Amino acid sequence: MTSSSSSSCPYLDTINRTLLDFDFEPSCSITLESSPHIYGCLVCGKFFRGKGKQTPAYTHSVEEGHCVYVHLTKGTFWCLPDGYEIDKTEPSLQDIRLALHPTFTKHQIQTLDTQKELVRDLFGRRYLPGYVGLNNLNKTDYLNCVVQALGHVRPLRDFFLLAPNDDNVTAIGNGAAASNDAAATGSTNGKRKMTTPSSLSTATIPYEEFSPIAKCFSLLLRNMWSPHRFKSNVDPHMLVQAVSVASNKRYHVGQQAEAGEFLSWLLHQLHVGVGGSVVRPSKKKKKKKNRKGGGSIVHETFMGNVEMTTVVTRRKRRGDQAALAMLNEGGRDAVTMHDNNNNNSEVAAFDEDDDDRAGSDDEDTMERKRQKREILKSLADETIIDEEETVTETQFLQLTLDIPEKPLFKDDDGGLVIPQEPLVNVLRKFDGVSFSDVLAMHQQTTESKEDGTIVSKKRRYKLKTLPNYLILHLSRFKRNGFFVEKNPTIVMFPVKNFDLSSYVFPEGGRKEVPTEDQVRAMSTKELKKLLVDYGRGDVANNAIEKNELLQHCLDFVSTSLPDLLADKYDLVANITHDIPAEVGREGTKHNPLEEGSYRCHVQHKATGQWYEMQDLEVTETMPQLIGVSESYLLIFERKGAVLRNT
Repeated sequence: MTSSSSSSCPYLDTINRTLLDFDFEPSCSITLESSPHIYGCLVCGKFFRGKGKQTPAYTHSVEEGHCVYVHLTKGTFWCLPDGYEIDKTEPSLQDIRLALHPTFTKHQIQTLDTQKELVRDLFGRRYLPGYVGLNNLNKTDYLNCVVQALGHVRPLRDFFLLAPNDDNVTAIGNGAAASNDAAATGSTNGKRKMTTPSSLSTATIPYEEFSPIAKCFSLLLRNMWSPHRFKSNVDPHMLVQAVSVASNKRYHVGQQAEAGEFLSWLLHQLHVGVGGSVVRPSKKKKKKKNRKGGGSIVHETFMGNVEMTTVVTRRKRRGDQAALAMLNEGGRDAVTMHDNNNNNSEVAAFDEDDDDRAGSDDEDTMERKRQKREILKSLADETIIDEEETVTETQFLQLTLDIPEKPLFKDDDGGLVIPQEPLVNVLRKFDGVSFSDVLAMHQQTTESKEDGTIVSKKRRYKLKTLPNYLILHLSRFKRNGFFVEKNPTIVMFPVKNFDLSSYVFPEGGRKEVPTEDQVRAMSTKELKKLLVDYGRGDVANNAIEKNELLQHCLDFVSTSLPDLLADKYDLVANITHDIPAEVGREGTKHNPLEEGSYRCHVQHKATGQWYEMQDLEVTETMPQLIGVSESYLLIFERKGAVLRNT
């Protein structure tokens, strides 16, 4: 045996590519051990640990005569039991290297959304990269749909496709110094800048320091968009395992879950996994703005701001002691005013020293005391209402919408009519006027049980800024102590040009699009600032002459800027939840969440064709059917949104 590299290997013709599957977790099939030194046999497709003597891989090569192996982490090829490394430039192994660790360049990513040609897998099946099926590992369809939807959010997709490339990770990150330099010079220096509600710095940690979930998510997206697959579908086994460990088996194989809750959890895990920090806000009663932690591509893509007004109403009985104190402090004037309001005669203030014994007073005195007792009882039974208003500005990654309930009564034919509601009506929760979120009332205990305080809370929401990618979560499932109930109300929405301008109230008012004369009157510095403020710093830096810069500004103002300021959105992905026909009927005991399944709709940008993906099935569909489906999660993209330079 020799440890020197060999330019050629006589056993390369024994490789059986039809048995190779790199989607599973790299663990030894003999010892079940997961370690950085796991090798895959390219003859039978099994995984073994080590390559030295007395290791499972070495023993397998001797006993079975399988000589060609690949290091599943480093991607190097070895010949066992001879123990030499096969030359990296061996052309016959390039397809295996690309199938094991798919990589993308910036130029390739720029052409992903324009690719129309289908590619073939090892078995001759044709597929479109990025629109492939994901294997359902027993009730993991909620994870498949969420990954499919996030895989078509372009800034997030581009970030994770480029993440394994060390040079690209450095270019993606915005350090504080880089941000200051860009602000001073008007240059983005190769960073991916977007028009976000707030200035956030993207994480700069290397790919090796990503969390296991972030690494598995990146690998899964690279497999989905790779044109060099040996099979036309992808197995999300590694991501499912990482999610199960990170969630302490909250999201586990064989357990159905709500896709909306899982999406919120996954975004937080990805934010932390790529270097984003979490800062918990302090609780204050006055209007405040929460502190912002270290940003990430997740916050930069999905984060918006909302103003939340909470009104706390306290209702309580005045009580005997308070009523007595009120009469004694106000004297005769307080009693007189109360008597005049109740059309009673004037009486004196209450005196605790009055003799109430029978026969001690005449009839007039007895009548006066009776009236005073009635006044005291009336004041004690009055309800005191105290309201406290708190205004808080916070951030969000997704908006949860409450949809109308289904009708309680059946129609003339004996069936339930499923209502249909436009999405604009459901969004009234965020119009800044309606108190749509009424919290449950509760009673505070006091010394006197009969004087307990009833506290109720209600909230209204006002959107301050919207992100470039808006996630809407339609709350369909409700739980109680006995069962889970699903709301089947259909929420209708437009697929294109969804206008949200009437629901957004930015600080300082909405900006107006400058006219052509105003743009022509701007100086060179003002023209560059206009482009940099909306993420076109690369265009500003590449312009040499002022006339060229002016033409870029005029084109930008006439095409993209109106859509950016108008808050118009196009649908990117739609996740629906379907249940069998017999679930939910009277007399049946079924859990709609457990019995149902998820589907995802995404659009191919180059052709405009919509695809419906349910686990391994990928079929074409019409956009008219998407808007009337039982949508559960919606992801919208702002029209004219500027993607970061890739």
